[in-house]
Amino acid sequence: MNSSILRRRRTGSLLGLVAWLCGIAFFLPVAWMVLTSFHTETDAATNPPSVAAGLSLHGYQEFFGADTGVSPWPPLINSLTASVVSTLLILALAVPAAYALSIKPVRKWSDVMFFFLSTKMLPLVAGLLPIYLVAQNTGMLDSIWLLVILYTSMNLPIAVWMMRSFLSEVPVEMLEAASIDGAGLHTTLIRIVAPVAMPGIAATALISFIFSWNELLFARVLTGIVAGTSPVFLTGFVTSQGLFLAKVCAAATVISLPVLIAGFAAQDKLVQGLSLGAVK
Repeated sequence: MNSSILRRRRTGSLLGLVAWLCGIAFFLPVAWMVLTSFHTETDAATNPPSVAAGLSLHGYQEFFGADTGVSPWPPLINSLTASVVSTLLILALAVPAAYALSIKPVRKWSDVMFFFLSTKMLPLVAGLLPIYLVAQNTGMLDSIWLLVILYTSMNLPIAVWMMRSFLSEVPVEMLEAASIDGAGLHTTLIRIVAPVAMPGIAATALISFIFSWNELLFARVLTGIVAGTSPVFLTGFVTSQGLFLAKVCAAATVISLPVLIAGFAAQDKLVQGLSLGAVK
């Protein structure tokens, strides 16, 4: 008995060590990016890189347009607008759809789920030209609302799949009790399903927000001066003069902050949501 307990403790310690090593391996590039953002361009370009180099805010001053006068706020606001609005639309569409596919399953619901999944099988670049022509003919090029529509349609299938797995864990007895009390569909969704599935909704919202915030291909091709997003603005730091590491790292750090803040703010709900149903 003692040897079995000792073996489990050793196994747990080994797995804990592996988890720490994996976490450090994933964190090191991010930490190095943040550290490089506080270096001067000369120190950032040294080979091998200098860890003990002096710190400087020049990269952040360049990002906020201290020398060039180019403000990063319009692209950041565009990204925030497209990501937040598309995420709200996704939740408004995904929750009722997942409810119909899990709690109140429609006929041949598995075919419906496969159809949602099949929309993600087409490479994004294959649909770029048709979408560009449609946007051009409808006068929606360089419009933030075009990105809202695209991000909503791109992330909705994933959101439906995630929400269906979360809503499948809602106790049927609660829904039956609500039905006996005369609760309608709207009341059931808002007052019963939403509170129980809130971790899953938070996880779905965060995933949708991250995917929308990081999207580059459509934003790069379909926008210009007016509706350019922060990833597009970030690519503008790679010029014919070369790659300025300190400035690029400063820009990448600032642009990553909204996603990191959202992740930390919803980390408890995210962990609960992503682990929902994993243990019976």
